[in-house]
Amino acid sequence: MSIIEEKIIRTGFQLPQPATPAGLYVPAIRCGDLVFTSGQLPLVDGKLIEPGGKGKVNEINQEHAAWASRIALLNALAAIKTVCGSLDNIEQVVKMTLFVASEMFFSHQHIVANGASSLLKEIFGEKGIHTRSAVGVAELPLDSSLEIELIVRCAHFS
Repeated sequence: MSIIEEKIIRTGFQLPQPATPAGLYVPAIRCGDLVFTSGQLPLVDGKLIEPGGKGKVNEINQEHAAWASRIALLNALAAIKTVCGSLDNIEQVVKMTLFVASEMFFSHQHIVANGASSLLKEIFGEKGIHTRSAVGVAELPLDSSLEIELIVRCAHFS
């Protein structure tokens, strides 16, 4: 088990198996020393987690959605592992983009994103500090509350 996966376990989580694509795409792809993920949802065993992973986000359920962002992040890391070989090969988390299915007038997408951002910092330390966009959208696939994309720089590839 990698050092990063041990850190994930110490945070109370486990790295899941990579999600099976639901269309004509790959979960992650390498371009030079960068790895880009497809959008990852807060799925556990193929189902949106409850609470927080389903439906539109508002001020009442934003903390549940922030928790769900951590699950989506772990799915993105699982996809990255398939390309990098080990999460220990990540030299830098470059960018995280979070799409939030938002109710009208909800403008706290950044609070939802903080769930995943704080977990990246906890797992990777300084290497987990990243650029970020948090975007409110009308709808997401499967009625998901959020979707995460990551870009990381990997040192080695298996």
